Formats: sequence, structure tokens, C-alpha cells
Amino acid sequence: MAGIHDKFLSLWLVLTSSLVATYAELQTFEHSAKNDGSLSFLVLGDWGRRGAYNQSEVAVQMGKVGEKLDIDFVISTGDNFYDSGLTGEHDKAFAESFTNIYTAESLQKQWYSVLGNHDYRGNAEAQLSKHLRKVDSRWLCLRSFIVNAELAEIFFVDTTPFVQSYFTNPEGQNYDWRGIGSPRAYIAKIIKDLKLALRESNAKWKIVVGHHAIRSVGHHGDTQELVEKILPILKEYNVDFYMNGHDHCLEHIDDTESELQFLTSGAGSKAWRGDVQETNSGHVKFFYDGQGFMSVQLTQNEADIAFYDVSGSVLHRWTTSKLLHSSA
Repeated sequence: MAGIHDKFLSLWLVLTSSLVATYAELQTFEHSAKNDGSLSFLVLGDWGRRGAYNQSEVAVQMGKVGEKLDIDFVISTGDNFYDSGLTGEHDKAFAESFTNIYTAESLQKQWYSVLGNHDYRGNAEAQLSKHLRKVDSRWLCLRSFIVNAELAEIFFVDTTPFVQSYFTNPEGQNYDWRGIGSPRAYIAKIIKDLKLALRESNAKWKIVVGHHAIRSVGHHGDTQELVEKILPILKEYNVDFYMNGHDHCLEHIDDTESELQFLTSGAGSKAWRGDVQETNSGHVKFFYDGQGFMSVQLTQNEADIAFYDVSGSVLHRWTTSKLLHSSA
């Protein structure tokens, strides 16, 4: 009987360890807020073009705004390197599109990045490697993870595998799906981990970041897979902001059924697509089809969001309170 008991015990340990590995929580990085408890950061997307398409000009203005706001870090919403990500860990495009472009003193802070669909068209694993962190210590890119910044918790979600059309390659593009395995199981794991993390979060502000838009009036429009699978979770757990890139524009849309705000910052370089979707399920508060970036300032009671163009001019500013919501 003892032998049978030991076999069942061994089997139980294998099964439980497998469950832990399959449903592990998202990796969390701690980032301290300022001494007064406030937090400020910049949000940029769709940028890596070796300085072309006004990428360098946007970087200059980011440096100025970053200094003025004394930013704590920068968020990249994906499509970090065009047109097809990096070829490997030693690709010169990393320095030519990142290190040599964002040189301002204020931008020498941690950059938290997610992968975009163009990043998946190259060597996606390269951007996740620890080698790049050694090349430039600012760089931190993972598929899905959490930044706990005391005042706010920021949940980064790998949205590219959610989009079914990328697996059928209608445009003849190849994607680096290493590390994904079964797309269905991968997506299920992200959803499970996101729900768990949001449910356990006690942060004053909850922010979710992904590459693809949930709501957008830009070129790509809404991402239906995210509308179906991610949006209900954001509403259920009272997420304040969903931030994304993908559409090469700046936009602010509010949800018609909750306090959730959709903020697109995907104008880090090539923009001016010139087309706008006529229908959308949210209320469009701001749209700009040109290059620029976004800033976020948070205190215990207030959030201030601003969008800037390539010359550093403020195009749209919106302020909200946990107690009273208002816009300016």
C-alpha cells in the first residue's frame, strides 16, 4: 500500500506543479513613485525607424516634456522596430532606432515595452532577451507583465496573438510564434493571469497597456478579439485606462458604459494615414492623425493626460478625479 501511496503522491506533485507552471502569475517589476507619492510618465508607440518620419523630432520634444514633468519612466506600446522587428540580439537597428534617438537626459529612465505585430514579423525573442538590457539598461520588453508603481499598477498584455488573421497570413507575412505554443492556451493563460492580477490589485489607478486598440477611429479601427475577450475584464475590475498603439495617431475615446478611457499613442514616427473609421462604440473626445506622444501625471486624487504633436504643442488635455470626472 505504501508503494501505491507514494505513486499517487508523486503523480499529485507532478500535476500540481504543472498547474502552477501553467497558471503562474504575471512577473511584477517594482517602480517607486516620487517622494510626494505622485507619478509621471510618457507613452509612445510605433516609433522605430532609425529617426525617419519625424521620429527624431518627436524624441526631442519627448526629452523636453520629460524634463518638465520629471518623468519616472516611459511606456512603449509596441511596433518598436520597423518594418519587421529585429533580426537578432545584435541587430544594429536597436541602437539606430532606440539608443541613438532617445538621448535626452530626461529619457534615461526605464522603458517598459510590449511587442507589436511588426515586432512579431522579425525575431520577437531578440527583443525579450537579457542581452539587450545589457546593451541599454533602459530597455525592458516582455510579452505580458506588471509594473507596480505604488500609486498605479500597470498591466502589460501581449495582444498580437489575440488577432486571428495574423495566423492565416493574409498579407503573406511571417510571424515569429516561438514561445506561444497553442494560441488558444496562450490567450487563455493571459486572460486568467490578468483577471487574477486585477482582482488582487489595490492600486489607486489601474492601467492596462497593449499594442492593439480596443476602441479606435483610426486606420485599423476596433480590434474585435480584444472587444470580446479583454474589454469585459477591464470593465469588471474597474480599470481606469487602456493604452495602446497600432493606429499611427493620437486619440482619446471614453467608454459609454463605464469610466474606462481608451488612449491611443501610436504616433512615434510614420503617421498621416488620412483615413478615419466612421463608426465606433465609444465617444471620441480627441483624434489627431499625425506624429506625437502622450504624457500621464497621477496623484492620489487626480490624473492628467496630455497629447503633444511633433513640435511639442499640447493638442488635447484631459483631467479626471476619482471623485469627480471632468475634462478640459
